[in-house]
This record gives sequence, C-alpha cells and structure tokens, in this order.
Amino acid sequence: MTVTFDPATFKQTTRAQWENAAEAWHRWGPTIEDWLGAATDEMLRAAGITSGSRVLDVAAGAGGQTIAAARLAGPTGHVLATDISPGILRYAEHVAAEAGVANVTTLEADGEDLSEVAEQGYDAAISRVGLIYFPDQQAALAGIRRALRPGGRFSAVVYSTPDRNGFFSIPVGVIRRRAQLPPPAPGQPGPFSLGAPGVAEQTFTTAGFQDITVTPVPSPVRLPSAAECVRFERESFGALHQMLSNLTDPAREAAWQEITDELAQFETPTGFTGPCEMLVVTGTR
Repeated sequence: MTVTFDPATFKQTTRAQWENAAEAWHRWGPTIEDWLGAATDEMLRAAGITSGSRVLDVAAGAGGQTIAAARLAGPTGHVLATDISPGILRYAEHVAAEAGVANVTTLEADGEDLSEVAEQGYDAAISRVGLIYFPDQQAALAGIRRALRPGGRFSAVVYSTPDRNGFFSIPVGVIRRRAQLPPPAPGQPGPFSLGAPGVAEQTFTTAGFQDITVTPVPSPVRLPSAAECVRFERESFGALHQMLSNLTDPAREAAWQEITDELAQFETPTGFTGPCEMLVVTGTR
C-alpha cells in the first residue's frame, strides 16, 4: 500500500503532538539542556549573537535556547520566540519569567509562514531541532531569510545521520518495522532529513544563504539507564507517538519494550550514554 504524504495533516498532527508533549518537554528541561547544551552554544556563537542583537527563534519549543540567546543579547537586545504550539510557548514565557529575562516575546506561528515577522527586522535567527520537521523547508528558510537584515546569520541544530544517533534511530527503526511504515522519501520531514553529507549545505544554498558552514557536535544523551531514556523519549518525543498512532495499546507497549531492550546496549556501570551527533548549520543572508 502506498501512503501519500499530506503536509497539511502532518502539521495539524505535529501541532497537536506538541500541545500534548509541552508539559513533558518543559519538565525534562534539565536533561534536554545537558544533551543539547554544546550544540546550542555552537549555534548561538555561529549566529553571531552579541549584546544588542535582535534574534528570531523559529520552532522555539519550551525555550531553553531562547533564554540562552536572550542572555547573550542582553537588555538592549530582544528575542522573538515562535512556535506552532501555543501551549509550549506558554512554558517558554514561564521559563523566561522564572529566569528574570525580560527581553523575550512569543508569537504563535507556523515556521513556514513568518509573514507576521518584521522584514529585515533581525540580526540573527536560530532553530534548535525544528527545521528538520518542516514539510516545506524552503518556505521556512525563505521566511527566515526575509526576516534577517543583510549580513544577518541563521544557525540551526539538526541531527546528523542515523548511524551516529542510535539513541533515536533505534526507536525510530523499531517503530517503523512494527507499524509497517515506509522510510520518509527524500524531501519529506523527519529527524534525519538534513543529516546526510551535503544535504544541509545544498538546502541552505538553494534558499539563497551564503558562507554556509556545517559543524558536527557530539551530543551524547546521558541518563541513569536505558529505561530512563525510553521514559524521556516516550513522554516528550511527539514524533514517536505519531508513528505509533495506528498500533493497538498492547502493540505499542511491545514496541517500547523492544526499544528498551535494544537501548540497553548503551548502558555502562556508570549509567546510560546514548550516541548522538548534532550538526550546526549556519548561513548568511
């Protein structure tokens, strides 16, 4: 059976997933920042964010990288955090308030339609593990490029290849097999859609960005056990739930148990270390 990809349905489902996962993504914040901290630092550096910078954060989620960017921009700068999920943006606002960061505002917006964002209004733009899930990455990049002033930089964190991301590619593989899902076709959204050699560079080039760099960043996932990693993914990785949606409850439980068993290979006497490599992709308008 051939399944036709429907981008409109995919986006509706994605929005609903993140509305449901917003609380968990916020609750797992310390784990996420430990996991993605090095890649986030590289993204913010590559984007050129300094005191006074105006920053656009696309698919901002619960705001960990938003707060980091806001601190770099300082009181004379500003960060606009956008996301398709209003629920998760409320957590970003809460995190900013708790951190005493007053230079963050939020906007509910589809990352492929940034028409409400000021043209050439930003010195830098960032997106952490968001661009990979856009059905039309060129539309998203065109909107981001439009929002940047000439010479402004956009930097995104994306996954590299499945073989370097076992903590995530193993669950994806198990679920695809059990749910009888085909692999995503070239050009379709997914965690590894920009990871293959040359793909991210070509995608940014096609969108009109220049001076493109791609920096690999080792980003191991460290938790007490494989079971804890599965709990993290089960509670907060909306994409996995979308893939499991057509299975019965017992079939889902069997899939999660197989994933736990497979991830156990990454347990050591000192805890679980799941392989992960991120790429920081940066281009200049």
